[in-house]
Amino acid sequence: MNIIKRTGLLALLLVSTVFSFAQKTISEGTIVYDIVIQSAGKEPKMADALDGGTVTVYIKGGQSRSDMVSSIGKESTIHDSKTGNAVILKEYSSQKLMITLTKDNWADKNKAYNDIKFELTEETKVIAGYTCKKAIATMPNGKTFTVYYAPDLVVTNKEYDATFKNLPGLAMQYESGSANYKYTFTLSKIMFEPVPASKFDFPKSGYRVMTYEENQQMRKGAGQ
Repeated sequence: MNIIKRTGLLALLLVSTVFSFAQKTISEGTIVYDIVIQSAGKEPKMADALDGGTVTVYIKGGQSRSDMVSSIGKESTIHDSKTGNAVILKEYSSQKLMITLTKDNWADKNKAYNDIKFELTEETKVIAGYTCKKAIATMPNGKTFTVYYAPDLVVTNKEYDATFKNLPGLAMQYESGSANYKYTFTLSKIMFEPVPASKFDFPKSGYRVMTYEENQQMRKGAGQ
């Protein structure tokens, strides 16, 4: 009986070891997505200006930064999961705005993704050299979208993107948009080199500063 138990334990350890080698944990690195937009309208849309843009995500422990760059400007989000604080930087034309967020503000901003459900399928696609699985995401409001994820790549900082917090792998391709247009984000590059700590510094000057609450009021006034 003891021999059988030992054999079973060794087999279990072997499987666990093989799985750990197959799966790469990302605690630091840089992820780049390309943006493609499909518009349903005949007239050019403002959103079309994002076509050909990129989203670059930087991760370093509990810190994350996302830069979306397009022909109309740049928008960045920097978040510290330890303190919960964040800033959103908007740079369009000559305007530079910094929106500050507390831990509660961050939770409010991302509350729509708290109960997102993923239906995992066995359908696969190769993206950037990784075999990815397809999942159907359902939002609490009933809206659905498709995401392909790499089970072999797992980000340790689950707060870097609230949309994929419960996805069992790195999102490699996903959709966003409305009835008039659809954004498709596809991973084009992933690098595991160290990221400079300065990438996650909150700017001290050069921006018009606004709190999250003030920005929400301004958006309501503008009818957004």
